[in-house]
Amino acid sequence: MEMLLLGAGLLLGAYVLVYYNLVKAPSCGGIGSLRGRTVVVTGANSGIGKMTALELARRGARVVLACRSRERGEAAAFDLRQESGNNEVIFMALDLASLASVQAFATAFLSSEPRLDVLIHNAGISSCGRTRETFNLLLRVNHVGPFLLTHLLLPRLRSCAPSRVVIVSSAAHRRGRLDFTRLDCPVVGWQQELRAYADSKLANVLFARELATQLEGTGVTCYAAHPGPVNSELFLRHLPGWLRPVLRPLAWLVLRAPQGGAQTPLYCALQEGIEPLSGRYFANCHVEEVSPAARDDQAAQRLWKATKKLAGLAPGDDDDPDEEPEEPEDPRAPSSQSAPSPEKTTVSGPSCSYQGSQDLSKLTQRRIQVKDEPTP
Repeated sequence: MEMLLLGAGLLLGAYVLVYYNLVKAPSCGGIGSLRGRTVVVTGANSGIGKMTALELARRGARVVLACRSRERGEAAAFDLRQESGNNEVIFMALDLASLASVQAFATAFLSSEPRLDVLIHNAGISSCGRTRETFNLLLRVNHVGPFLLTHLLLPRLRSCAPSRVVIVSSAAHRRGRLDFTRLDCPVVGWQQELRAYADSKLANVLFARELATQLEGTGVTCYAAHPGPVNSELFLRHLPGWLRPVLRPLAWLVLRAPQGGAQTPLYCALQEGIEPLSGRYFANCHVEEVSPAARDDQAAQRLWKATKKLAGLAPGDDDDPDEEPEEPEDPRAPSSQSAPSPEKTTVSGPSCSYQGSQDLSKLTQRRIQVKDEPTP
């Protein structure tokens, strides 16, 4: 009996050490009152995004929940208004997998909202589910869509400077290795999904780095934020169905709750005095060094140019920061009757080659759910 009690005590002590040193997230401080400020949070209908939006609403901000599902988005907005006591929490539709949806969101936002003080890119996916697209869906949702949204909203961010862009990334970026010859190739199978997810998180870090360079001196700063190991449905997505019930209790013990995962993104959005650290990567509410691949400025510039093409932006669209961006072309948007036939586009590489029309409206309807950041 004594040995059992000793063993139990050692296990409990080990768990306490692990919890307080690796699991428990530091609390975010920063600006106390956000009254008069507007914040957009993507993927805010659940998990990390919802907890982020809740804290912003409690501090008095006008919070726009940018979510794919109208039903879940409006339900989340109602919950947050009730819990925070702040009636300025609204839902706006945004599907990051569709460039047309990103454009429609930006147009609606710019026509209805006079301010944008913080843009938080929280939404992301870790797998394609049953979806089969002719492009890299993980890169589209996790990087290309946020890139385009940032580009379209930059004029408003500049006019409201000092303002911030926060990109929720992951420690998984350390496993990323961008192959520019097959950047937009379709992803098939769980092994490719794991690789594509890590690549998209590396793209997030490089995007923050290059965006900081592009925006230097404008008053708009940007940060990549790692939420830490968070207990969410996406953590269990790649596991066999029979194993999930076994690991759920373990995940509850050793992973952060979504509220804890929201602390570093909130720190990047609210902490005063971190402007000189624009473009850096944050974890546990402090700057953390990134992998060598994530410090490659040439790769960041190359990714910027490649992403502009994938987002349908002309090469010189960001040359004049004061000009309103033109509407990008969207491979998902059906062409109008009066429009010319869509051009054929070819994506090729060592293991990826296909040719297809930019008009992909006849593809099978997607069944993905854009949710919060998966665990690393």
